[in-house]
Amino acid sequence: MELWARTATQTVELIRNGEVSARDVTQAALDRMDAVNPAINAVVARDDAAALRAADAVDDAIAKGEDPGPLAGVPVTTKENVDQQGFATTNGLRIQKDLVATEDNPVVANLRRAGAIIIGRTNTPAFSLRWFTRNSLHGHTRNPHNPNITPGGSSGGAAAATAAGIGAVGHGTDIGGSIRYPAYACGLQGIRPTLGRVAAWNPSAPDRHIGAQLMAVSGPHARSVADLRLSLAAMAQPDQRDPWHAPVAFSGPDYPRRASLCVAPEGLNTHPLVERALRHAADALTDGGWTVDEIPCPPFREPARRQAQLWLAEMTHGAAEAFAREADPDAAHVLSEMRKLTPLPDLGEVLDALQARLGFQREWQRFLADRPVLICPVSAEPPFPDLLDLDDFPRVMEAQLTQVGLPLMGLPGMSVFTGFEEGEAGHTPMGAQLIGARFREDILLDAAAAIEARSPQIEVVTPAI
Repeated sequence: MELWARTATQTVELIRNGEVSARDVTQAALDRMDAVNPAINAVVARDDAAALRAADAVDDAIAKGEDPGPLAGVPVTTKENVDQQGFATTNGLRIQKDLVATEDNPVVANLRRAGAIIIGRTNTPAFSLRWFTRNSLHGHTRNPHNPNITPGGSSGGAAAATAAGIGAVGHGTDIGGSIRYPAYACGLQGIRPTLGRVAAWNPSAPDRHIGAQLMAVSGPHARSVADLRLSLAAMAQPDQRDPWHAPVAFSGPDYPRRASLCVAPEGLNTHPLVERALRHAADALTDGGWTVDEIPCPPFREPARRQAQLWLAEMTHGAAEAFAREADPDAAHVLSEMRKLTPLPDLGEVLDALQARLGFQREWQRFLADRPVLICPVSAEPPFPDLLDLDDFPRVMEAQLTQVGLPLMGLPGMSVFTGFEEGEAGHTPMGAQLIGARFREDILLDAAAAIEARSPQIEVVTPAI
């Protein structure tokens, strides 16, 4: 197997055992980027010399008998909406192309401390706003499995890169599905951790308003569940720069192997191919010794409405001028469509949304106490035809109900790969969403591993060039 096709766990073992050097692995990943990135436009900034120097540092540490870190020599990518020293934090914006970070965001610093080798920065839509990835600064990112379907968004570049073998782990962020949906669309495993699990802060920008503080998180995409477990633990190391960070143990107490299945939350019009993926996940868990009951789940619709209210309040108060200056047509369209569906809230409605959040958290917490995993759609539809939101935004928004509703509660959720289908736009990855209680990512990863063991193996895809 080519070095660039290895998983993170395999790579660490090879490097620690002295079978390959971190420099060799890094060079292989850079060569892979040269070969496939032109077809997908996933990585939009890189510094090969810096990556090779970091790899040499890992090799030197091993030669001296020092611990190089849990991700020793693993090639990773970071998303262009987090600060990385020496690179612009563009967030997909022309107006931020010169906003060069002078220090690392905590998640980037943690990846470095873990021995990971950052080989590139990945594309995101303007303002990281869409479930599709195109902007006026870097252009259009394509899905390596099928250019006719979206690679997802906003971490579409991260997922496309990881699926195509440009790094074993892709850093992403999620405030409304931006880790879970790209993982789904690109046939990967991807986890949105609990609010506070992974420290975050961009020194290059003012602190975000309360909506993003409560809902935005960082997490990994990978080609195996084991790699998610390894990389999430590395990302989650303490950093005092984030007051929301909670240094909670990564493994919790024993739990009942019981799960719930909800195919159509609150009347969601779930596509038959999505239902097939969900039932595959449920059957896989049952085969793995879990008990799975098909029952209704707590609400998504009202949390999604409240989530959208907080999004709009923040965008209007803090980003209206930036939207006007950037004048990205895609972002302007999406914001306009969001405002049609959710009128701009006044102060009282913002306060009501924050008050309602507590009740939803309580309801979900009680639901997950006896059945600690919920299986539900990542999206009501298979991955969308690319740029569908420009033609039919209401259809897209409705299908993404579970993406938008979950972050209000600060709960962890993940997309687990189940296989491929032939969808509306051709060859299409499929998956299921798993939702768990706060700080119980370990349970989600255990359940995902059982599903992974009974699903097709994720292989690196080479896009048509």
